[in-house]
Amino acid sequence: MERMEHTSNADLRAAADTVLARLVGDVSGTARLREDQWRAIEALVADRRRALVVQRTGWGKSAVYFVATSLLRAQGSGPTVIVSPLLALMRNQVEAAARAGIHARTINSSNTEEWEDVQDEIAAGAVDVLLVSPERLNNPDFRDQVLPRLAAATGLLVVDEAHCISDWGHDFRPDYRRLRTMLADLPPGVPVLATTATANARVTADVAEQLGTGGSSDALVLRGPLDRDSLSLGVLRLSDAAHRMAWLAEHLDELPGSGIIYTLTVAAAEEVTAFLRQRGHTVASYTGKTENADRQQAEEDLLANKVKALVATSALGMGFDKPDLGFVVHLGSPSSPIAYYQQVGRAGRGVEHAEVLLLPGKEDEAIWEYFASLAFPSEELVRRTLDILAHAEKPLSLPALEPLVELRRSRLESMLKVLDVDGAVKRVKGGWIATGQPWTYDAERYAWVARQRKAEQRAMREYASTTDCRMEFLQRQLDDEAAKPCGRCDNCAGPRFTADMSEEALDAARVDLGRAGVDVEPRRMWPTGLPAIGVDLKGRLPAGEQAAPGRALGRLSDIGWGNRLRPMLAAQAPDGPVPDDVAKAVVGVLADWAKGPGGWAGGVQDPQPRPVGVVIVASRTRPQLIHSLGARIAEVGRLPLLGAVEYTGEVYPGPRSNSAQRLKALDGALTVPPALASALAEAQGPVLLVDDYTETGWTLAVAARMLRRSGAQGVLPLVLAVQG
Repeated sequence: MERMEHTSNADLRAAADTVLARLVGDVSGTARLREDQWRAIEALVADRRRALVVQRTGWGKSAVYFVATSLLRAQGSGPTVIVSPLLALMRNQVEAAARAGIHARTINSSNTEEWEDVQDEIAAGAVDVLLVSPERLNNPDFRDQVLPRLAAATGLLVVDEAHCISDWGHDFRPDYRRLRTMLADLPPGVPVLATTATANARVTADVAEQLGTGGSSDALVLRGPLDRDSLSLGVLRLSDAAHRMAWLAEHLDELPGSGIIYTLTVAAAEEVTAFLRQRGHTVASYTGKTENADRQQAEEDLLANKVKALVATSALGMGFDKPDLGFVVHLGSPSSPIAYYQQVGRAGRGVEHAEVLLLPGKEDEAIWEYFASLAFPSEELVRRTLDILAHAEKPLSLPALEPLVELRRSRLESMLKVLDVDGAVKRVKGGWIATGQPWTYDAERYAWVARQRKAEQRAMREYASTTDCRMEFLQRQLDDEAAKPCGRCDNCAGPRFTADMSEEALDAARVDLGRAGVDVEPRRMWPTGLPAIGVDLKGRLPAGEQAAPGRALGRLSDIGWGNRLRPMLAAQAPDGPVPDDVAKAVVGVLADWAKGPGGWAGGVQDPQPRPVGVVIVASRTRPQLIHSLGARIAEVGRLPLLGAVEYTGEVYPGPRSNSAQRLKALDGALTVPPALASALAEAQGPVLLVDDYTETGWTLAVAARMLRRSGAQGVLPLVLAVQG
């Protein structure tokens, strides 16, 4: 870029408007920054201050940092470093920067082969903007080798979606805490910009404190009104999942342009996508399980209006920028009004009118409770982890540490990242080590966060039922002092949608949601690290000891059978015989299984021999349910109920958070009674193994292994539900 000497603020403002015109493609050159955008740029470029900008989605936060970058680079500053949470945002930002003549590059997990070239370009002064994912900040090689040089050369640090740094917020990400290290290493006078659209006063104060944007008198905090005059908010209450799916199928084409349909779970996103396609709509699924290439294609198709909607989980949130997005519909309510505001803020950024509609469901709160269970672990678990690391002879990788700790890998990793930032552990080559530094479990803070989550859930229930202005309600939840009635929402201006739908569409939705049957893949490999916890198993399960692929009636997370099974299998649910509708559905699953590929009644690919009997997994919590289910299956299939795999001893091995700990709990806990072993030896064929639900899959695997060793020629697992 052409270098310029320091100029007056008037000249600087003119130069800033020129850059803005290039950024937005304004060939007439008449584009002008808004006053609040200019205030932020002036603070960064002229005064080299730190600034926190809390402004609604679509306000133009990216224009601030791109214009500031152009001006700073012209003055000879180093490259701008933008810490950005999502690849979608990075792709959009690189394209936007190019329009303004700004050369942007990225360093993230998807382009490792380019890292060396990018670093060479930075060293040569050819990179104006470097976008970095927060996860890179805690990668040992990047943290120790790249980050110090990058901090020394940085001309402007931008923390996008800065609410992620605060565990008071709805989308806390521990990797963001590593920014404090980078901030400490910045040379004096390097400006810092933190931006977010979704922060209430408490989160704003926390972010300001952590980023050093609120602790000094010269810091600038710009907080604007959050009303979006293009959004028309509404809530439509429908009686069940079938009515919601049927309504959407019949009214989707009435919604303006193209948009996003949010669901709370991956299973629901896949169900809704399949049904809408069946009803003739062009939609695509977008979840955390979607492959990166498929995600990018889905984003491009929505940007080009090749699809009517993406049916998405929260995986499609921050960073997706489509100015003409015409609607956002939620099938199920998010647990936080701040998260809801963020997601609906994707719509109406570049159009005069966009529809925002919430279709709450009865299953919402059960899903909220599940996600709430993934909060920061108890002090006992944290201390145990620190003790294990302290006594380890070498760094422990996540796979090596997981069997020793009662946590799933994703939750364990998140906890370690928090401990890393707190200085109690450190990530090094080969894994994690304890630093020996004292660490305090902030029980008061974690309890406060948990109470906040509950308060947010109450607020979302209130949002759905309020008769007051819905936009004003959301603004007040984000502590917006400018909140006032919007005049556009269904409570201000009257409902824009009715609950009308055809019986044909409703019947189709009921059939679709009532379709039973989910594959249950058997376990084939023992988890790593079992010998370290006293379980002498490793490698592959012998083929002759494995279960065959099985079936479940449904997933607990779906909106079809999941809604029926969740209350029945809840921890506090009373025990009793299997309900008739559930039993009939299970029989239907069995019939489809028998006739399908790999079945025993007409399947053409590797058919199984017909089952010769039924075995149940004994239950101390639901003995009536399991026994009656096994008996009904045996009666309908004209098979003998051969017996049960029993539990030994007094201690009942309840659920465990990860596979290794589950197997340790099961080690020696199951037995095949002599009568059952004798029956298996005489049966001469495979058996159906019946249980209530499966989560890790290891109870089925261990029971199947024991049955195979006792003479069963095959084991076909059949459960009511799959957790997840």
